[in-house]
Amino acid sequence: MTLQLLEERIARDAKIPGPDILKVDMFLNHQIDTDLLWEMGMEFHKLFASENITKILTVEASGIAIACFTAKFFHCPVVFAKKGNHRNVGDNVFTADVFSFTKGSTCTIQVSKDYITSADTVLIIDDFLADGNASLGLKSIIDQAGARLAGIGIAIEKGFQPGGKMLRDSGINVQSLAIIESMDENGIVFAH
Repeated sequence: MTLQLLEERIARDAKIPGPDILKVDMFLNHQIDTDLLWEMGMEFHKLFASENITKILTVEASGIAIACFTAKFFHCPVVFAKKGNHRNVGDNVFTADVFSFTKGSTCTIQVSKDYITSADTVLIIDDFLADGNASLGLKSIIDQAGARLAGIGIAIEKGFQPGGKMLRDSGINVQSLAIIESMDENGIVFAH
């Protein structure tokens, strides 16, 4: 399922500074178009409405806004995995190491054990899917908690990178609102 409104915004405003880098910070994750995120949250709710979601899980920072708008429709809390170690979180945490495609480095993400439990049905929401590392890290945290993974909602999937196929092949319900088949200086081609 794709969201035409999102595809139109990507086609109009996104920048392509490199062969595998898509810059959408002018509306998605630095400056935020709240009307667009409202529509995205509503679409994720339609896609996962039957799953009885109790928590939305994302990674700081870019996924938080999308996760919040999505959680509004599910009437549930958002939990975000913090990057690095934080003294105020304590030692009672689930952790996973995640390689960031954008930053080219590995970091540890953590979630307090107080916020995800075996009673939860969790939907992962994130802004981008490239190699799938962030999603796998979040899935590891869900598994450690004994919670159920309902699926993964992605704003923009780079279909020319292996993450989406790998996650789907492992049996995870991955729903991306825009899947980019290819992109270069001549423009963006969406998969349909």
